[in-house]
Amino acid sequence: MEHGYFLVEGIKSVKEFIDSAYQIEAIYHTFAFDPNLLKLSRNINLNEISLNDLEKISTLKTPQDVLALVKMPKWPVLDHNLLKQKFSIVLDAIQDPGNMGTIIRTADWFGIQHIICSDDTVDVYNPKVVQATMGSLSRINVHYIDLQNFLLNIKLPVFGALLDGTNIYQTDFGTEGLVIMGNEGNGLRPEIIKLVHKAVTIPRMGKAESLNVGIATAIFCSEINRKSFK
Repeated sequence: MEHGYFLVEGIKSVKEFIDSAYQIEAIYHTFAFDPNLLKLSRNINLNEISLNDLEKISTLKTPQDVLALVKMPKWPVLDHNLLKQKFSIVLDAIQDPGNMGTIIRTADWFGIQHIICSDDTVDVYNPKVVQATMGSLSRINVHYIDLQNFLLNIKLPVFGALLDGTNIYQTDFGTEGLVIMGNEGNGLRPEIIKLVHKAVTIPRMGKAESLNVGIATAIFCSEINRKSFK
């Protein structure tokens, strides 16, 4: 990643990035893989390599037969106007790559275009994150910013996932806003909680101590989506 590129592995994910606006630097595949399966619609550098060489490049314990080297985009400064009349996910110090990947896939499923991250959230181009998104990263805009400053200046409703908030099933989310999900172990930071307009909770019916942040994000997205059909 220090050279401005990241790896995408597996035919499904590689095809998703081929069909996106991302720049594919090169695709590497073994003899066993048929490159015609990629259905390339643009000129991309294809390289056949040995399985041994692929294993040296891959970040997976069991490498797949094809991977792509993709250029990291230079995201423009986030325009607040792009967030109006829609919902966006905000992440405060999410650390687990698997959770990050799940959240990106969830956003893609529910048609959420923007994920806004604190500067200390896990890198979206971490190989484990990329793999967990299963190609959804190719369609989601992920922004890293000074979260506290961003929330101080945004003119949108800010909903925070907190244990002592209003029941999510009784919450009126309206037609736009930001939904902030907190760190896996510590939740939202105190300085971020102060900037939340409405605390919202998923009511606990059993005895589990906490809910995985990826699952919690999916519940929030589902509930917001459900109410938009009313």
